[in-house]
Amino acid sequence: MASLFFSGTRIVIGVDEAGRGPLAGPVVAGAVVLGPDAPAGLDDSKKLSPKRRAVLEEAIKASCHWSLGVVEVEEIDRINIFAATMKAMALAVEGLCGKCNAEPREVLIDGNLTPVGRTPLWRWPARAIVGGDGIEPAISAASIIAKEHRDRLMRELAERHPHYGWERNAGYGTVEHLAALRCHGPTPHHRRSFAPVAQLEMF
Repeated sequence: MASLFFSGTRIVIGVDEAGRGPLAGPVVAGAVVLGPDAPAGLDDSKKLSPKRRAVLEEAIKASCHWSLGVVEVEEIDRINIFAATMKAMALAVEGLCGKCNAEPREVLIDGNLTPVGRTPLWRWPARAIVGGDGIEPAISAASIIAKEHRDRLMRELAERHPHYGWERNAGYGTVEHLAALRCHGPTPHHRRSFAPVAQLEMF
């Protein structure tokens, strides 16, 4: 793909995360600058079918600038999930700025908080948009690439740890997942700072 932007262009970046709530696996943030040929039909990734998400992910990656930030379980447990989410967002934006060779005029964040003042890595103007993943196309695109990437990671981990149903629940605390935790105990990919996992380790 040809570069979409000239050096020095002030761009707008959309950011969203996937995996803040699960009991296992990393937290992933996506950052996207929409290209002129960005796909139609962008929406909150949770509202899209898996098949539609996969099609849109491929189209986003082919027509837009994008980047991902990933914070692993060990760091989530060390700094807490909120701080890890803020860091993942900063890593995603930092990577995208490098790809675009530009700094953003503004970063649009899904939710009611931004990473401004919440991680030392963040240095850009930012605006939080509640429900932004459903109304702001750049955030929608970020939510899609973040969720697709994280879901793939969890399917790969499920092949090594088949008891927990991660290929179906992506690490969230479903009945199936909690039952497997009680039966088999936590894996190295479980978040020990999360209550259902921490409580099991007390016994």
